[in-house]
Amino acid sequence: MAAEILRLDGLSKSFFGVEVLHAVSFALHRGEILGLVGENGSGKSTTMNILGGIHQADAGSITLDGRPYRPTGPRDAQEAGLAFIHQELNLFENLSIEENIFISGFPRRLGRLPLIDRRRIGQRTRELLDMVDVRYPPATPVGKLSQGERQLVEIAKALSQDARIILLDEPTTSLTRRETEKLFTIMERLRAQGIALIYISHILGDVLRVCDTIQVLRDGHLVGGGPRDEMPIDTLISLMVGRKIENLFPPRDTEPTTVPALEVEGITQSGVVRDVSFTLHEGEVLGVAGLMGAGRSELARILFGLDPFEAGRIAVGDTTLTEVSPEACMRHGMAFLTEDRRGEGLMMEATIADNTALPSLRAYARSLTGWIARSRLEDDVAEVSRRVQINTTDYRGMLVKNLSGGNQQKVVIGKWLLRQPKVFILDEPTRGIDVGAKFEVYKIVNQLVAEGTAVLFISSEMEELIGMCDRILVMSHGEITGIHERHEFDSERILETAMLKNLADVA
Repeated sequence: MAAEILRLDGLSKSFFGVEVLHAVSFALHRGEILGLVGENGSGKSTTMNILGGIHQADAGSITLDGRPYRPTGPRDAQEAGLAFIHQELNLFENLSIEENIFISGFPRRLGRLPLIDRRRIGQRTRELLDMVDVRYPPATPVGKLSQGERQLVEIAKALSQDARIILLDEPTTSLTRRETEKLFTIMERLRAQGIALIYISHILGDVLRVCDTIQVLRDGHLVGGGPRDEMPIDTLISLMVGRKIENLFPPRDTEPTTVPALEVEGITQSGVVRDVSFTLHEGEVLGVAGLMGAGRSELARILFGLDPFEAGRIAVGDTTLTEVSPEACMRHGMAFLTEDRRGEGLMMEATIADNTALPSLRAYARSLTGWIARSRLEDDVAEVSRRVQINTTDYRGMLVKNLSGGNQQKVVIGKWLLRQPKVFILDEPTRGIDVGAKFEVYKIVNQLVAEGTAVLFISSEMEELIGMCDRILVMSHGEITGIHERHEFDSERILETAMLKNLADVA
């Protein structure tokens, strides 16, 4: 085994008297990719923040190359050769690639005047971009890059700082599958160069694919770890949640009805979707699969009235919508969970109660005065919050920005459940949440369809679609290329259907 580069021994940390990290110990070796997994709140972020100098440990020690390492701030970590690539990328969209890479210290020309050496910056940036396979001129504004390309620019930035250890926190959350594959290729290349990486992800399949060793945290304790081959997915899940999950998806006892809940006929918008038609039934989970750019999210936004369409018909139950707007859709019993919960689904600075109540305020307004029946509203908000199992009882005081990703998603679901929807469009409902929270979201979906709600379930995870859906509708380049029934679910066949138009274009 390669030489040890980093060791954590007995790290402990408390906040306001509550111990959140309990004697965590593990080692990282040169040229190793170490997976760090655990549910939200397990201690992963606290561990990373101690390594990055954001927090200082209350007990325990860290050694780097065999020498004591105790950073007091992010600059200490950077100077020691540690680089952090966060889920929310730390790049300025209005600045160029080269300006983002060197923003912490621009090379200067020799001489009396402190002039920036633009030629040197451009040359070095081109070298770094070649290392991560990004084919853009150094002066390209970052705002023109895709999310995956920005992720690689962050890695180039880390390499510019001679990073020996790179820590990646949920790096694939917003990436296409192709961008994810490219990221993994770059990670393997860095490993071959002797750079060590710590990889944090909720996508356990990716962790098992790319990591050499895996460490599991639960409730601030290191509960297990070892070589990848000794950590199958059922073992990881059991360690993460503290119990065995025989099936990743909860059983469903109910069957879909034949009663149409949502009828879509010939929906067309130039350059977005073309002649999309399907029927969603009461008590059914209809999945929507497709590669990135297939038009899934765009279709969802059209169906909820957020984006326009040129032709087609949308009917909820027996009613054809003459006006397709969010207000009209909500009035007819539709709900929409956006894929961007933080940007579009929640008011991050507001409380759980305020977020949950917002879409339903009109229903609680007194007919004569328009005043809100606050007591009844608060009772119902508390009831729906308990139903979705938000991990707090302080609904009126807790800000959603202080919740884990899984609990934030439950708030978004809860605010729509308060309206008792007939049709619920879920766009990537489990993105960025841990396996335990996913299981709870799946149970909520099953409860909804048992009550007759129709669910349109959009997901990039094939296993999730197969595990949750009654039928799977497949899209490619804005068109439906196939519909698969549950008895014929097969991931390879579904993927082939998703690539039909792509293959036709190549031919």
